[in-house]
Amino acid sequence: MNTPTNRHYDELSAAYDHFNRELFEGRLPLCLLTMQRKNKAYGYFAGGRFGSRDGANVTDEIALNPSHFRERTVEQSLSTLVHEMTHVEQHHFGKPSRAGYHNKEWAGLMHCVGLIPTDTGHPGGKETGQAVTHYIEPNGRFQASCAALIAGGFNLPFVELWDEQEGKTRAKKAASKTKFSCPSCDANAWAKPDANLICGDCHETMKAEEAEEADDG
Repeated sequence: MNTPTNRHYDELSAAYDHFNRELFEGRLPLCLLTMQRKNKAYGYFAGGRFGSRDGANVTDEIALNPSHFRERTVEQSLSTLVHEMTHVEQHHFGKPSRAGYHNKEWAGLMHCVGLIPTDTGHPGGKETGQAVTHYIEPNGRFQASCAALIAGGFNLPFVELWDEQEGKTRAKKAASKTKFSCPSCDANAWAKPDANLICGDCHETMKAEEAEEADDG
């Protein structure tokens, strides 16, 4: 079925297969691709995070943060996918350091695929450390492979339209507007949830109803 879920994850799976073939000689195992929002990161890798209930099958996770899809180009978002794929490679064929640390071996794997590690996001930054991102090597292997993928029709079908911080602001604002009704004449008023309102006509204490829900749209 051509559902939004299928369309989105099929495209991501196709990108993983493409880069695995073109940049990693097809030796990376399949993994679970997810979309997660975590500490504003573009993505993360978790080795052996998921498995079948009986433990017979174990798989890694690569998560991409959909909150950044709209602000970044398709090439930039896919570079995050390949960044995490180098963690898959090191996890299975190399010697990763402690969780979250980017060591020299990993930095070398990044250079091999055409991504330059840097802790600043710009040339000249440290290539190793706990928090290391990357920039795309001009005319490098990743850029050429990504251009071929996009030219073949690849696209991220969906980007996030709802601004998370804006939504929180709307929710907070909506929660501060509580509806009060007079039990005698049904007159209505809106105020903060802890307000003490008296109906001017009936002199009755107005009763608070549930706070209005914020509209996700």
